[in-house]
Amino acid sequence: MVENKNNKLILAIFGVITAIVWISPFYIMVVNSFKSRREIFASTLAFPIEFTLENYVVAAQALTLRVALTNSVVITIGSIIVILACASMAAYALQRTKTKTSQFIFYLLITSMLIPFQAVMIPLISFMSSLGLTGNRHGLIFMYLGFNCSMAMFLINGSLQSIPVSLDEAARIDGCNPFQTFFIIIVPLLKPILVTVAILNSIAIWNDYLLPSLTLVGSGSRELQTLPMRIFFFFGQYTKQWELAMAALTMSIVPIVAFYFVAQKQILDGITQGAVKQ
Repeated sequence: MVENKNNKLILAIFGVITAIVWISPFYIMVVNSFKSRREIFASTLAFPIEFTLENYVVAAQALTLRVALTNSVVITIGSIIVILACASMAAYALQRTKTKTSQFIFYLLITSMLIPFQAVMIPLISFMSSLGLTGNRHGLIFMYLGFNCSMAMFLINGSLQSIPVSLDEAARIDGCNPFQTFFIIIVPLLKPILVTVAILNSIAIWNDYLLPSLTLVGSGSRELQTLPMRIFFFFGQYTKQWELAMAALTMSIVPIVAFYFVAQKQILDGITQGAVKQ
């Protein structure tokens, strides 16, 4: 009993320390967003002596928040829809087709996750530019599909293994074609893992700076910039506007954090859905 209590105490202490480590960046960001620059330099961890909302007003104006937020939302939602549609259909077709060819294609796609973006960055942008897919949103969404579809397929494939093939056979007996079987029978059962894939990719795409900065170039690029690209405006070569940057970062994480809390239950279900193979 004493040993169990000691183990629980050690785990509790470890959990508290881990929580502090994870929460501390958010604490620093939010607290400093209400300070003046002088207060930030005086003490980064202390609470603000005088709370001010002026940082948020100035940051929103400098960001052209409405335009940047619209771009981020359109690109993120568009990318998630395309990724979920393509990855789920591809995973279903490959998982239900038990041939050497389907297995080879699946493992080939999974292996592509090992290729770092930096290794293909320059030839990718050059090739996409030759196709006229740079300087616009749909080209960026197409590239997000290429880089994120493999991981989505891998996760969805794990969940598909827990769905018995007998459901497909019963649907065919009832007169469903493959598309009806997939969308009417399979997709509702994949809801938890689809939400998990959506939130994981949303976080990555929403916070991405490198690929949009390489893709959204050319005339009118300022009107296409996402929130991370606009926030970089506060970090100049000689001066850094920390108080405005903290306010802008706080505003930028609100939508994705809200989405996470709304979908939290589905995310936990999706993580454990493919744990047991039937």
